[in-house]
Formats: sequence, C-alpha cells, structure tokens
Amino acid sequence: MSPTARRPSAFSTDDPRVRIAPELVEEEELRLDAETGAPPPAIVTAPPRRRGIRWGALLWSAVTGLVMLALGVAVTNFVEDLFARSPWLGGVGLVLAVLAGLAVVALLVREVYGLMRLATIEGFRERAQETLASDDREAAQGLAKDLLALAKPMPRLARGRARLEGHLSDIIDGGDLVRLTERELMAPLDAEARRLVSAAASRVSVVTAVSPRAAVDMLFVLINTVTLIRRLAVLYGGRPGTLGVLKLLRQTVSHLAVTGGMAVTDSLVQQVIGHGVAARLSAKLGEGVLNGLLTARLGLLAIEQTRPLPFAALPRPSLNDIAGGLMRQVGRTEGRKAE
Repeated sequence: MSPTARRPSAFSTDDPRVRIAPELVEEEELRLDAETGAPPPAIVTAPPRRRGIRWGALLWSAVTGLVMLALGVAVTNFVEDLFARSPWLGGVGLVLAVLAGLAVVALLVREVYGLMRLATIEGFRERAQETLASDDREAAQGLAKDLLALAKPMPRLARGRARLEGHLSDIIDGGDLVRLTERELMAPLDAEARRLVSAAASRVSVVTAVSPRAAVDMLFVLINTVTLIRRLAVLYGGRPGTLGVLKLLRQTVSHLAVTGGMAVTDSLVQQVIGHGVAARLSAKLGEGVLNGLLTARLGLLAIEQTRPLPFAALPRPSLNDIAGGLMRQVGRTEGRKAE
C-alpha cells in the first residue's frame, strides 16, 4: 500500500461534503436509459446573456427622454402664455400643471414598486429552487419567514400561516420545509387560481362563440387575458402596474412559444373529436372551444410566472382540469342555441 492511499471509510449520501463527478452522473443516467429503453434526457442550457450596449433599450430611453422634455417645454410655454393673457389664468394653469406632474410622479412610483414586487416574487421562486437542490435548512427558514411576511395581508392564509409558524422551530430539512411552506401557503391560492382560469376560459369560449366579428373576438381575448394575468399576480402577492402586467404577458407568451403551447391542446382536441362532441358543435362553437383552451393554457403558464414557489409538493394544474368545465359550459350554450 502506498503512503498516499486512503483507508476505507463510511459516509452518508446526504453528507453535503460528498460530491459526485458530473461525468459519473451522466454515465449512470445513460446506463439506466439503456436498460429501460427510454431515450436519454435532453440537456437544457440557459441561453447566454447578451453583453455590451443594448442599443434598442438606449434608443427607447433617449426617445422617451426627448418626448418628456418636449412635453415639459410645451407646458411651460402654455403656462407663460396664460400668465401673459391674465394672471388668474396663469395661476390656474400652473396649479393644473403641478397636479398633473404630481400624478405622473405617483404613477411612476407605483410602476417601479410593482416591478420591484414582481422581481421579489421571482427571487423567492429562484431561492426555493436552490434550496430544494441544496437542502439548506437555514435558507429554507429565511425563505419561509419572507413568505410569511408576504402572506400576512392575506386573510385566507391565516390558518396556514399559524401552522407554518408553529413548525419553524422544528428540526426539518431544508427541502421538506420548502414543501411544507408550499402546502400551507400555496394550496388555497392555487385553488382560487384554478377557479379564475376556468372562469376566464369559459367566458372567452362563450363570448367568442356568439360574437359575429373576428376582430371583436381578438380584442376580447386580449382584454380577458391581460385581466386574468393581473388577477393572478395580485392573488399571489404581486401588485403589478401597467408595465408589470405587460412584462408578465410577454413572459407568458414567450414561455408559450418555447414550450409549443398550441401542440398541448392536440390531445384535448382529439379527445373531444373521439367522444363525438365536435360533430355536434357548430363551427363557431368549435372556435370558441379552441379560444377557451388557449386562454386556459395562457392562464396556467401565468400561474407559474406569478407563483412565488415552484410546484414541488402540490400537483401542477393541468389543462384537463379546465377542459371539463369548459366543455360543460359549451354544451349548455349549444343546448340553448338549439332551443
């Protein structure tokens, strides 16, 4: 035995000091995939962040600054002209200009606060994912306390907050504490979120089924989707303004494009056709069903974007849960139309 050889020793697989080489993990996964006959999992890597000057953002910032300067100069000249005509007209114009400026500042502060609130919720979700991976108990306790502070103004979570506060001093692993936090704080909110998505999908399906104009359908779907995203964000503790809602809408649509959301509805459409429901529906009602399914898909993606915790302990809401109520609503609409 060489002097540098290590003696055999016992260790626990849960020991944080134990590290497994990535190549060994990859070889083990490939071996298991070969035994089961399943294809190897695809490795998803995050796209690299763009570095350097963002010319698009610089352009819009400069244009916005120029527009604000031009508006300020125009208001100033207008108030000076009012003073030249009459002192009391100039005073009224100055007061109105000051009030408008205060309102603009208040709106800007609200928008910035809403964006910061959304960033905080997104940070909670990232911290939860890291804690689930590392099983760090102190990080889980800090995350649970922050989520308790976020849920404090929500009366429907009073019982869950009390139960969770009673477990903070217990000896619980970090990942288990995150799952416990999710069960206690997210379960009532998830139920309400499913109800909101189901109601929005039913509303879109009915309105687009009876609407005579395609432009009206598109406008109603857009307004309904924006309203749904805002309600979901408020439900989970966010307070987004106009910019925050547009940001969530962009993230939801981008996620839908990446995951191929239209293909997700294929199984549901096949199921509907297989049950013979499509043969009894008119073309307009079938269009309403598809619009409702697309709205439901957007709503489910918006839940993931606005939820402060990832789905780890609770089941992820599926499109099948929404489709059942949607088909019943469409069936009632078809029955009324037949009468």
